Amino acid sequence: MTALQPDEITRIVEETARLTTDFYVFPDVGVETAAVLGDRLAAGRYAEVTDAEQLGALVTEDLQSVNGDRHLRLKFHPYEVPDVKDGALMTELTRKAETSLGGVPRVERLAGGVAVLKLAPILFPLSMTADTLTAGLNLVAGAEALVLDLRECVGGDPNTVAYICGYLFDEPTHLNTLYDRETETERDYWSPPHVPGPRFGGGKPLAVLTSRATFSAGEELTYDLKQLGRALVYGERTGGGANPRQGFTVHPHLEATIPVARAISPVDGTNWELTGIAPDVETEPAEALEAAHRALLAEIAASDSDSLSAAEAREILAGTAADLGTATDPV
Repeated sequence: MTALQPDEITRIVEETARLTTDFYVFPDVGVETAAVLGDRLAAGRYAEVTDAEQLGALVTEDLQSVNGDRHLRLKFHPYEVPDVKDGALMTELTRKAETSLGGVPRVERLAGGVAVLKLAPILFPLSMTADTLTAGLNLVAGAEALVLDLRECVGGDPNTVAYICGYLFDEPTHLNTLYDRETETERDYWSPPHVPGPRFGGGKPLAVLTSRATFSAGEELTYDLKQLGRALVYGERTGGGANPRQGFTVHPHLEATIPVARAISPVDGTNWELTGIAPDVETEPAEALEAAHRALLAEIAASDSDSLSAAEAREILAGTAADLGTATDPV
């Protein structure tokens, strides 16, 4: 248990309020939210708190009570985290990258030449995942169609989003813009003109799978591809987090995560904050892959391709192939 004394609680809440005022992407909301924390501290809201995890949960509830921003949190970490900006985040990312195959837990060929690339739980910084991610993207490059499974993708790095899109567009494409409060500047994110190895490209069918758990950078990748007309989305509405955050350690086990920027679509100036991203084809998340697979098979079968995969897709849709699975006859 990470026990807290009353004076520690006061300091943590006051520091979180200050950080919210100083850095939250919408200054007026930051001031209002900080005032809520101050009022609730004075009213004894946290008087019965005895440990860091409990305090984190209560303060997060209060932080999000003003405008519902789910990136705005006082996040508890069971392990001690460094006292540097984003130190807790980088520690967490390193741990998760080591236990999730670098965020690429599944690469698979389905029947009919449809590939599945699952990206979860995080779109890790390229410094952590470049080799693994590149290998996965190279493997699916020759597929007739591709499913990006983002149903369990809860965040990540916008540079990684851009890198992935480099394999999904033929030409450099403006994907997203981030407005930063501190510098009052905008940074554009483009898909890169060159990527290592073969690319899937911009002309073949692409589907994205989502769930309500899809969040933050997972949503950005979904939104970019949908807004630009590159992919159809299958599943359910996403979580609705479009304001990237920075982390500030306010206790060895507590990180104040403060949204410091906001996303701006180059297509229409919008983003997905609070609203989430509505799927093009709404299904239960567990059924999204099958729905996307069948739709992609129909596209492949209707094409003029004479590949073995296209022939397989036509056989499946005609009912002469066994099923939608991945098994093949022995040789």
